Amino acid sequence: CASRGSENASVFPDPVGAHLQQPANLGFRALIISPTRELASQTYRELLRLSEGVGFRVHIIDKASLAAKKYGPQSNKKYDILVSTPNRLIYLLKQDPPAVDLSSVEWLVVDESDKLFEGGKTGFREQLATVFLACSGAKVRRAFFSATCTSEVEQWCRLNLDNLVSVNIGHRNTAVETVEQELLFVGTENGKLVAVRDIVKKGFLPPMLVFVQSIERARELFHELVYEGINVDVIHAERTQQQRDNVVSSFRSGKIWVLICTALLARGIDFKGVNLVLNYDFPTSSVEYIHRIGSSRKQTAVL
Repeated sequence: CASRGSENASVFPDPVGAHLQQPANLGFRALIISPTRELASQTYRELLRLSEGVGFRVHIIDKASLAAKKYGPQSNKKYDILVSTPNRLIYLLKQDPPAVDLSSVEWLVVDESDKLFEGGKTGFREQLATVFLACSGAKVRRAFFSATCTSEVEQWCRLNLDNLVSVNIGHRNTAVETVEQELLFVGTENGKLVAVRDIVKKGFLPPMLVFVQSIERARELFHELVYEGINVDVIHAERTQQQRDNVVSSFRSGKIWVLICTALLARGIDFKGVNLVLNYDFPTSSVEYIHRIGSSRKQTAVL
């Protein structure tokens, strides 16, 4: 476990690269699983940066239908590292024959492992079981990373992994200490909107992230703020992937000052320039709160 916001973007790319040492035409030797496409894209960019001068061939499953042709049995295995979300990888593994061969994987990394091990609609426990079976190499190493640790992940690791080693950076399941936190009492639901407008009118140093609990709430707040002439946009799961990519890119480049988002962006996404995180809707758990405020390095206001 590494504290959210503790500059942990390269916490697993570094050791994976050190172990692989250099490219080899053996097929994929490292597999990185991320819960969202945004986090997978961020990991892909970080791996490309760390691979400069080494020559590792890093790939990300963007469109599963195209990947099925690219990584099929007729390929020449000139690959080293694969980054994917569970669903896209499962699509390839369920082809007959499987469209991707993971038998050469030496490192299986599960990022945001507590999220991926959730049960029910938002979890990927069943998909992960299929991925584990596909990584059939005798010497495969499995590594799990997250800013928060859960008993479910720990129990699975104890039951399924040999020679288990646990590493904790900072205090477990706590917010990073460099973030200043502030609680604002606003009295009513309408008071939240008044408080946001007041923050904007008094002047703030953008960019700013605003978290809400649902897609509908995100839409409602966006319409309220855009009428105020605020440079704002919104991102959630019902926007197309192209729209989401464009929004993230614009936010990173400073074209968007205020970004309204759901839990989609709370997990692992690293916006180094974020100065303020507003929890417009209070998070439902301490785990969610830790991941939200980890997007900021300086200050967090909770409404």
